[in-house]
Amino acid sequence: MSITSPIPSPAAAEDVPVLRQPAAPLPTSTDVDVLRSRVHGPVYLAGEDCAEGLAVEVACWNVAVQHHPAVVVGATCAADVAAAVSWAREHGLPIAVQATGHGPVRAASGCLLVSTRRMQGVAVDPHRRIARVQAGVKWVKVLEAAAEFELTPLVGSSSDVGAVGYTLGGGMGPLGRKHGFAADHVHAVEIVTADGQLRRASAHEEPELFWAVRGGKSNLGIVTAMEIGLVPGDALVGGGIFFSGATGAAVLHAFREWAPTMPEEVTTSIAVLRIPVMEELPPPLRGQTVVHLRFASTGLDPAEADRLLAPMKAAGEIVLGYVGPILPTELDSVHMDPVDPMPVWEKGMLLRELTAETVDALLATAGPQLDVPLIMAEVRLMGGALGRPAPVPNAVSGRDGAWSVFVCGPAVPGLTEVVSGVARGVLAALEPWAAAGRLVNLMGEVSGPAEVAAAWDPAVAERLLEVKERFDPDAVFSFGYALTARA
Repeated sequence: MSITSPIPSPAAAEDVPVLRQPAAPLPTSTDVDVLRSRVHGPVYLAGEDCAEGLAVEVACWNVAVQHHPAVVVGATCAADVAAAVSWAREHGLPIAVQATGHGPVRAASGCLLVSTRRMQGVAVDPHRRIARVQAGVKWVKVLEAAAEFELTPLVGSSSDVGAVGYTLGGGMGPLGRKHGFAADHVHAVEIVTADGQLRRASAHEEPELFWAVRGGKSNLGIVTAMEIGLVPGDALVGGGIFFSGATGAAVLHAFREWAPTMPEEVTTSIAVLRIPVMEELPPPLRGQTVVHLRFASTGLDPAEADRLLAPMKAAGEIVLGYVGPILPTELDSVHMDPVDPMPVWEKGMLLRELTAETVDALLATAGPQLDVPLIMAEVRLMGGALGRPAPVPNAVSGRDGAWSVFVCGPAVPGLTEVVSGVARGVLAALEPWAAAGRLVNLMGEVSGPAEVAAAWDPAVAERLLEVKERFDPDAVFSFGYALTARA
């Protein structure tokens, strides 16, 4: 079982400076009653007799993050979102948004938090190969709806993640080398901007906003729905192979040579996993350190996929694994991400190359022979469609990376600082081979606004700031990977 998910941890990001609204008195019960009259969903005011309902609304999948908003709105529709944003502006409150709680960067405090988890609409047009997905939908629901027509969305490594948040950050999944980033396949978004207006953005409507929101994450407003392109899902081969930690070094070096020879139809990654002792896991994995090879292909027959995998199968001792024909609804079997909430600290980077020396540096800091408090150290092959511009240009970062590296560990009291230190040591050891930029969804903990902006090419970051200043001049959307005004 791979213990990873796109869930940036907030540990040190609490200190990230962001623009705030001028200090304003916290809203009163009377103020909140006005908001309740404007929306269909529940509204919670911190301190009222609603602790249980509020706690459920703000709970994060990454339990290392605990939000403390002043007010929470459980939005049921776009009109609720627009009313909540307008009300927050009237009362000088910054605004945060959450669907599944997989991706919080830091705790949202003293704000109005809009929970979109009730917005569950999914509609598939099989003739146009398009799905309309509302803000609270997890990928599993889109997969199931599209699979009826032998189609699939460009889901990530876990179908338990919210579709909209994942896509706005770019979205690099198991079919990425063939089809590109999930954001590259967005046809339109419906978004409430800081003025409380619901707008439709596409290549022909608000084109600059459309460019920025696909890759700009939550900097520009709250996306209430998106229209996304679907791809064929009838010829998928996927799964994973677990190798013993004892042969991990040989497997990692073999992967370095093998992965770049794969055709674009193949997306692959490898990870050193330290698996906890869990009764539900099979004995070969329970409490073991293993190396997990992930493989997904589209458009190849199973015999060809097996032929391509043969060199890796011979690279080390296999303890468990399966790669074969799968349905789109079985794509989770590639990465095997966890479903149960857990506390996680994480951080990622990009590499321009993966040499023998790079692998040695990874082994020296995170190899299976070491006793370190990391859950995972992962390397993903990029390139292919991930390295090409989108058909309709967008602000997605990371296209220049040849490889993605991601490290994570448990964010539990007394251990988080140790995990952070060890993980940062891994990334520092790989710095000689670093590529510019970051994948926004895998950026993890950041030191401040400058590091956020550095995820993008300088010209892209500058353009994003211009769009941010046009649609959110007061930076009311200041949580998550927020960009701030230029000095």
